Amino acid sequence: MLLCGEQVASSVGRQITALALPLLAVTDLGAGPFGAAALLALTYLPGAVLSPLAGAIVDGHVTLAHLYVVAAVSGTLTFTLSVALQAALPRVVAPERLLAANSALTAARTSGQVGGPALGGVMVGLLGADAALIAGSAAYAIEALFLFALPAALDAPTGSREPARAKSLAGSLRMGFTVVRAERRLRRMVLAGAGLNLGSGAAAALYVFYATHDLTLPAWQLGTTYAAYSAATLAGALLAGRFARTSGLWRATQIFGLAAGAAVFLTPAASLGLAFPVLFAYQVCYGLSGTVWMISMTTTQQLVTPDGMQGRVAGLVQAVLLTTVPVGALAGGALAAWLGNVPMLMGAAAVTLLSAATLWAPTGAGVTVPERALDAEAESRR
Repeated sequence: MLLCGEQVASSVGRQITALALPLLAVTDLGAGPFGAAALLALTYLPGAVLSPLAGAIVDGHVTLAHLYVVAAVSGTLTFTLSVALQAALPRVVAPERLLAANSALTAARTSGQVGGPALGGVMVGLLGADAALIAGSAAYAIEALFLFALPAALDAPTGSREPARAKSLAGSLRMGFTVVRAERRLRRMVLAGAGLNLGSGAAAALYVFYATHDLTLPAWQLGTTYAAYSAATLAGALLAGRFARTSGLWRATQIFGLAAGAAVFLTPAASLGLAFPVLFAYQVCYGLSGTVWMISMTTTQQLVTPDGMQGRVAGLVQAVLLTTVPVGALAGGALAAWLGNVPMLMGAAAVTLLSAATLWAPTGAGVTVPERALDAEAESRR
């Protein structure tokens, strides 16, 4: 009876979609014969490609290949949601409240990162990995309920202008690139962020190996440094607004970007002695400064991006920042095998610091949108 009920529900959903999807394409989006036919083809294509894998899963046991597929799909959807969230926030939050909103979102996300791994570890130890994954899926289901409850205002364009449109996906991507290239501070933040992630990605890739192999830290001390990082990110999310109101949004981006870059030097410095307290200090300094820097940068990005371009700019910026992490990790691993861990970590720290220093190059005179918005927030609080 349960299977029959599931089939009825899914069949109704499929039939509604089978009619509504091509109607939307033909009547609202101007799809021609090939476009309508492509919709039908894409409906069946995943089944044609994935049916053999599905059969293997049904008949067999879970393998690493299945986990790779789950990780890839989950990662794709997670980062898609991240871009959408950055684009949606300015539609429901006034410019002078964006900083506080980004801080609140970061604090909420960080609170889950602080308690989630511990809860997951306890569940795996008591109930097993399969039960822990089911609990994780339940958490995703609750997340979906929150997403479905979001207001319809998120679908409305911001401001008085319609979103800028392009004739093709490539043209749409070029429009986002044009915005980033045209806005000096946005361009500089992207380049500095790429360098920061490149160096910190290289350092992070070797952190566990370096701490256990070179510094011989026991597992509990290594875990404690990670806990310190999580606590510091939460503190950074709570204090980001205060720092930005005190020094200015752009100045906070400069100061804490530089602080994050300088903090990476503490990693190779741990080889000189007092390894545990030095690495503990590194995680605290990098977690706090990196979080304030990211919140300030994201808020600035949202403030300077034109109406209707938030998604494209956020997607482009995120792609650059994410790409440099694995590139840095792979490069760091290769260089460490050649030069050794400490010289590589010194080089990674130099890259992060020099990248952050580019934020301090002159940007021209005049008051920009971020400072005006921050002044408005401070005035409203008074």
